[in-house]
Amino acid sequence: MNTFTRFHSFDLLATLVAVVRPDGSVLFSNSALEDALGASRRTIVGSSLMDIFAEPSQLQYALEGASDNEFAALRFDGGLRRLGHDSIPVHVSITRPEPVDEIMVEMVPLEKQTRQDREERIAEQTQTNKELIRNLAHEIKNPLGGIRGAAQLLEMEIGSPDLTEYTQVIIHEADRLQSLVDRLLAPHRRAHMVGDVNIHEVCERVRSLILAEFPKGLRVVRDYDISIPEFRGDREQLIQAVLNIAHNACQALTERISAGDAELTFCTRVDRQVTFGKQRYRLALELHVIDNGPGVPDSIRDRIFFPLVSGREGGSGLGLTLAQTFVQQHHGLIEVDSVPGRTDFKILIPLP
Repeated sequence: MNTFTRFHSFDLLATLVAVVRPDGSVLFSNSALEDALGASRRTIVGSSLMDIFAEPSQLQYALEGASDNEFAALRFDGGLRRLGHDSIPVHVSITRPEPVDEIMVEMVPLEKQTRQDREERIAEQTQTNKELIRNLAHEIKNPLGGIRGAAQLLEMEIGSPDLTEYTQVIIHEADRLQSLVDRLLAPHRRAHMVGDVNIHEVCERVRSLILAEFPKGLRVVRDYDISIPEFRGDREQLIQAVLNIAHNACQALTERISAGDAELTFCTRVDRQVTFGKQRYRLALELHVIDNGPGVPDSIRDRIFFPLVSGREGGSGLGLTLAQTFVQQHHGLIEVDSVPGRTDFKILIPLP
């Protein structure tokens, strides 16, 4: 069995992997390492891994220790050189499997590690929020119906129009809370309707809805990559997710809309060899919804996808929560990058 056949499963990993001899000469390089270095496997195999490390002495010490059986595994932080580019800070893990003349060097870019930690935290928070919302909504729903029913019965017994005004307040507020509960439960009620989705049809639908609501003072820019293929998904859920983000942006653009210089951009791109949600994908859709508003307030930036967290007076704080839920049901996620004058919500979804 040749070297490539033995180690081909490493090509499925998102981390950078090299199998080397104790002297550092490379026996195998996986696809992720090729992409990171911008070099072909043919170029990397046979070369010395020491040559691509900013501080080769660290790697040399680790390889010597592994080959002399001083340890079975070792971790340290280092940097990978790239021709014509800045070095990549990486967390390095040295493992000595059998046979002993082959040592596995696994490298995780520190930026990627930070992003993976953030994605894991978002996924855990979203799952916790879903359970909390579902349980809380059901607990609210039952007594809410009783309150409304009791108010209606009381209204029929009261003859005074002045007192009826108070029962109408109870009924109105009960209906408002019922609507809020229904929105909380919406993602869990409707079945996932899967079909072929053209992301630009989704964007155009949202664009028409936004322009109908904000016909003046808002310029909507389309920056599409028309080569993006269709993918399997729930078209209505994605429309709602993008609409929630776009509508949220327009609410933040109120002053600029009044001034007539508000701008909302829909930008689609294909990202290659991207890792998110602990998985590596050959292709992924990037949909950016960008506005030139004041930016996300620092006080809620880390909690913006939490339920009932809103940056504006009177907001329900559910739009972005539901958007994140809908996108995660497509194995994707939403990220946000915001500074005053530019807020970019990026939707990432795997492509076939």
